[in-house]
Amino acid sequence: MAAKDVLGARGEELATDHLISAGLEILDRNWRCSQGELDIVARDQDDVVFVEVKTRSSVLFGHPFESITATKVARLRRLAAVWCDAHPGSGATVRIDAIAVIVPSRGAVEIEHLKRIS
Repeated sequence: MAAKDVLGARGEELATDHLISAGLEILDRNWRCSQGELDIVARDQDDVVFVEVKTRSSVLFGHPFESITATKVARLRRLAAVWCDAHPGSGATVRIDAIAVIVPSRGAVEIEHLKRIS
């Protein structure tokens, strides 16, 4: 596994732990269909939350959230609709969130959670 893949998997694990600590129930991780992949699907009371996780080792080349473009958000919306079609009755409302994880080689991990990015 490439170093960036290891870093990404670590970030998704930390993001999952963060969501569980915040009281969310994890419904799916790395859910795939022919149109793409959702990092994390969770339940927050009546909301089904689709979470895009971006992990970096530093902000030297920009903050992780900077890589979430309008095109990426549109893709997440389409993937959320596909997931909901595959899981009927799973929630009253849909929310798309993003979590940035910065895992430096030294120092504390930083996690930032943005709710309702779209």
